[in-house]
Amino acid sequence: MLTEINFDGIIGPSHNYAGLSRGNIASSSHAGDVSQPRAAALQGIDKMRHNLALGLPQGFFMPLDRPDAPWLATLGTTPADAEGHLRAQAWSASSMWAANAATVSPAPDSADGKCHLTVANLVTMPHRSHEWPGTLAQLRLAFADPAFAVHAPIPAPFGDEGAANHMRLCSGHDGQGVEIFVYGVGGGRFPARQHLDASKAIARHHRLDPQRTLFIRQSDTAIQGGAFHNDVVAVANEHVLFTHETAFEDREGAHAEIRAAFPAVEIVEVPASAVSLPDAIKSYLFNAQLVSLADGGGMGLVLPTEAQDTPAVWNWLEEMIAGNGPIRRLLPVNVRQSMANGGGPACLRLRVVADPATVDPRFIADEAKLDRIAAVVAAHWPEVIAPGDLASATLVNDVRKARATLLETLDLGELV
Repeated sequence: MLTEINFDGIIGPSHNYAGLSRGNIASSSHAGDVSQPRAAALQGIDKMRHNLALGLPQGFFMPLDRPDAPWLATLGTTPADAEGHLRAQAWSASSMWAANAATVSPAPDSADGKCHLTVANLVTMPHRSHEWPGTLAQLRLAFADPAFAVHAPIPAPFGDEGAANHMRLCSGHDGQGVEIFVYGVGGGRFPARQHLDASKAIARHHRLDPQRTLFIRQSDTAIQGGAFHNDVVAVANEHVLFTHETAFEDREGAHAEIRAAFPAVEIVEVPASAVSLPDAIKSYLFNAQLVSLADGGGMGLVLPTEAQDTPAVWNWLEEMIAGNGPIRRLLPVNVRQSMANGGGPACLRLRVVADPATVDPRFIADEAKLDRIAAVVAAHWPEVIAPGDLASATLVNDVRKARATLLETLDLGELV
């Protein structure tokens, strides 16, 4: 039976605050801070436990090998000898944000009846541009069943940042849907990371019905305001689109296109007069997991605790819940270590609609497995990493040992 599974990236032992992501305000503002990799990973595990308790199927992906010595070798250097900015890029733990791992089209949407996944190339940011080989290896392992088709990345220079710029509307996760690809146009101080040509190429590879596939431009206002991905200003689940007023360049045209393609859509729009774009971005209101609750209680919004700390956001949400709309529950989670690097609850997960029996069971979470992961993290993840620590050979060895221990614990030696 097809169901939605959320695969969270386990936050890796190299988690640090180097401020590498131009256009990501949280990342830039925390550049140079001391990170807490152990606490970060445990917060991510607690989020997975939280969602399991809601009755939601849960999976996970492994952190990648860091620092990425083979990537540095292509640049003629090593982790010990690299210039500071290159060393930081090689150390990045940003693969934890699984929403950028791939774009996923469920089997009911594709002409061949397979679930298609295209690994994101992430070419816009150097620190993320070398993630895709490791991510592709995991996707091909986790989704090796013939029910899936896993594609190599779209070639550069066509930037693709994965599911963070992709939404799906449907009557139920197991039914045919309308897929919405959101792209940006460059020209401002912050880059547009998702190219229209990349999105169109993915739609072709996934064999989507052109009549049920939309390409909508993200607003320049949102991008230049710090919404570096669409999932910072909009999220969809089943028949509901939850969006900020400033999300799309042509708001009225976008809404009309969406309604024409999927007449049953319910658009829940937050007006800028109630929640400003800066408050929406600071709180990551829209970088929430909009989920269908297993108890039949409508939809819930798994959102960061920062939303509670932003009065305009929380007041608007409480008024929404008091009404009779489709979103019935607010479910705050603490992912502050990830938030400080620019990634909320939705950044940490990749949504895959599939029969769980077709997924490699080593990537499927349950409480016992999360206990084992948490024990490895508690024993082996660094407690803190300061910027100057990235030059430490001891830390290199510790981080690699920590990841290797986790892979051994989960019987995922193929990924060493």
